[in-house]
Order: sequence, then C-alpha cells, then structure tokens
Amino acid sequence: MNAFNRIITIIVLFILLALLLALAVSPLDVVNWMQELLANFSAWLARMQATDPTNFNIARAALAVAALLVLLPLILAEFTREGEAVVRLRTPEGDAQVTTDSIAKRLSWHVDQLADVITVQPEVQARGDQVNIQLDVETSPVIDVPMKTEEIILVVRDVVEGSMGLKIGKLDVRIRHSEYPQLV
Repeated sequence: MNAFNRIITIIVLFILLALLLALAVSPLDVVNWMQELLANFSAWLARMQATDPTNFNIARAALAVAALLVLLPLILAEFTREGEAVVRLRTPEGDAQVTTDSIAKRLSWHVDQLADVITVQPEVQARGDQVNIQLDVETSPVIDVPMKTEEIILVVRDVVEGSMGLKIGKLDVRIRHSEYPQLV
C-alpha cells in the first residue's frame, strides 16, 4: 500500500507542477485552455444526457459506485494501523526488530520490582532507531521523589540501552503517589 501511495502522490505532484509552471509562464492561455476543456466536457455531457437519458443516469450511478468501491477503501486504509510499531536494532552481525509492546512489558516488569513502586504503565513510541518512553509510576506516598526518579531512570537506561541495545530518545517519568494509609 505504501508504494502505491507514493506512486500516486508522485504522479499527482508532477501534474500539479506542470500545471503551475504552465500557469506561471502563460496564465491567460492556461485559463482559456481550461475553460475550453470544461466547455467541451459540459457540451459532451449535455449531448449524452439528451440522446439517451437512461444510459446517462446508469453511467452516473456506475461512476458513483466505482468511486466508492475504489476510493473509500484506499481512504480507510490510510487510517488503519499497519501493525505493531517496531524499533530497528543494527548490530555488526545483522539487524533485528523489537516491538514497542515488548519494550513496554520489559520496562514494566523491571521498574515494578523497585521498592515502593506500586504500578507502572509504560508508553513506548518508536522514532527511527530510538525509543521515546513515558512512564506513569504509582509509588507509596513516603518516597523521596528525586531519588526514586533517578533510580527509575537508571533502571530504564540499564534495561533499554544495556540489556536491549536500543537508544533512548526522550524519557519522561511521571510519578503519582498512592493514598496515605488510614489511621485507625
């Protein structure tokens, strides 16, 4: 689908380029040519409608259905996800791909092992050969926030850069405290 989209985009851009260059060189001639082209097309449509209105209406309906059947799936395909996001890892021995989901699971497990961490919700986005990571961490309310943040960042760097061999682009740690325990 990606190659098809590129080919169509290139063709449309070349047509637009030629039209705009012609318009810049000789604007009046281009406008007159387009008016003449539209007038001829309009006259042809009027003749077709006058000679055989039934076939004309069938052709209009067929054009609408064909447009819907061809263009609507192409438009919808642009909005669907093509698959899991992956990060490419290049090594001297070869290339590998790691899904962002597996990075998130691994981060979640390792950060969750830290003391005073209750829950971890990682969000990992692939950006070329780097990953942007956002961690929503729920901790106990009695932690030292700068120290815990530093500890989490060290674990994330160790896991992603050390164990997985990936580069971290942007790292954002959001700490949220749990409720204080009720005194009875």
